[in-house]
Amino acid sequence: MANIGFIGLGIMGSPMAGHLIKGGHTVYAHTRGDIPASLLEAGARPCANGAEVARQADIIITMVPDTPHVEDALFNPEGVAAGLSAGKIVVDMSSISPVATKDFAKRINALGCEYLDAPVSGGEVGAKAASLTIMVGGSEAAFGKLRPVFELMGKNITLVGGNGDGQITKVANQIIVALNIEAVGEALLLAAKAGADPAKVRQALMGGFANSRILEVHGERMVKRSFDPGFRIELHQKDLNLALTTARQLGVSLPNTASAQELFNACAAHGGKAWDHSAMVRALEKMANFEIGQ
Repeated sequence: MANIGFIGLGIMGSPMAGHLIKGGHTVYAHTRGDIPASLLEAGARPCANGAEVARQADIIITMVPDTPHVEDALFNPEGVAAGLSAGKIVVDMSSISPVATKDFAKRINALGCEYLDAPVSGGEVGAKAASLTIMVGGSEAAFGKLRPVFELMGKNITLVGGNGDGQITKVANQIIVALNIEAVGEALLLAAKAGADPAKVRQALMGGFANSRILEVHGERMVKRSFDPGFRIELHQKDLNLALTTARQLGVSLPNTASAQELFNACAAHGGKAWDHSAMVRALEKMANFEIGQ
């Protein structure tokens, strides 16, 4: 059993930290705002800042929204780096810039500590069910030490390569997810506009080659008009921005990723930043002047 620090107890981080406590680890917690009562009742130990978390824990996990938030959690004057001592392991499970990740890793390594980037896929459902996909970048030695910890939070756990490779894998994941949401939205919208029952169309498609987790989970959201997050559109916008920025740096064209981002932008313009990302379909519906299930 280990002393584990956990910084960032939002929709994803809170259940993830809960699984670590249930697994028998001592969890030192810090987050903006209040630590959820359920975690305190389970035994989480509150800390005033990241430095205190790092002093108490041997493994420090961050799970925050974006690149600047990770940098602040790690390197502000009362951040994780201020409390580190040699031999500890810092694990960032946020979804952030692969380029910035390599820089953060070098700065943590210079303090005599290991760094893993370990972004996740599976959303709130996967976080609660401990079934997340975890994509890891870093050394084999650090990965070996952390694997039992990862196994308390996820199922498909892969060491992809060195620092930054976990984050670029997550970017690739978010491209695939966004384009699948667009495909499912277009298909169900077309079927509904043509007069077919979209719920039955979805049911039929789930038995064939077009089946996917997006069709299963988000197709149902589209049919039932259930767009509470989940995974917020503004977070997927952030991930696709990472994809498009990296593509420009590498000289790669990602035309369909760009179109998916524009659909998210349209949703945000209509007040939908906090909608679940399955609500991308609402932008398609605006253009068609027709709603699925209408």
